[in-house]
Amino acid sequence: MTDLTKRADEELLAGNREKNAEVLLDRYKNLVRQIARSYFLVGAEPEDLIQEGMIGLYKAVRDYRPDRDAAFRSFAELCVERQMISAVKRATRRKHEPLNTYVSYDRSVGDDESGRTFLDLIGAADGSPSPEDVVIGLENRRGIQQRMDEVLSPFEKRVLSLYLSGDDYGQIASVTGKSKKSVDNALQRIKKKLNRILGKD
Repeated sequence: MTDLTKRADEELLAGNREKNAEVLLDRYKNLVRQIARSYFLVGAEPEDLIQEGMIGLYKAVRDYRPDRDAAFRSFAELCVERQMISAVKRATRRKHEPLNTYVSYDRSVGDDESGRTFLDLIGAADGSPSPEDVVIGLENRRGIQQRMDEVLSPFEKRVLSLYLSGDDYGQIASVTGKSKKSVDNALQRIKKKLNRILGKD
């Protein structure tokens, strides 16, 4: 039986592409990794971008035409880059979603006209009460904190505390030892739970 790994790209592509695709994907996986170093995918792991590149590489194997007078390697590189650029553009379009969906901590809470915000009710990020907490809405604050303790996981509580302290996704990920994607997912869950607590869902 012939060793397919020793055959030239064009020879493999001239044969059964479905059968030979695995050899080509393995042959060019390092090229995909090399190209991936030039890009950043918002809210994702580096492996996600490499996966996008492998999809581009598979498309190159599927769509390559030798009559176009281009070497397969050049065509593959182009397909991988296009796939990664498309993924980056999709992620960039979605990067502002959290700003549009998270709980506004400056939103008024309750039906009274005191002007108290959610941030006033849960207190400072370090846990120390503000003077307003002492005078106004202490019972509301306790109630919300109790409900938060009941519905938020330890990780979600930590993420919320760091987020309210002004840490960005990268800083929170570093402190908690999780990925930016995990932090983003946790903040999405927190937002939904806090909306339920405040009766906004």
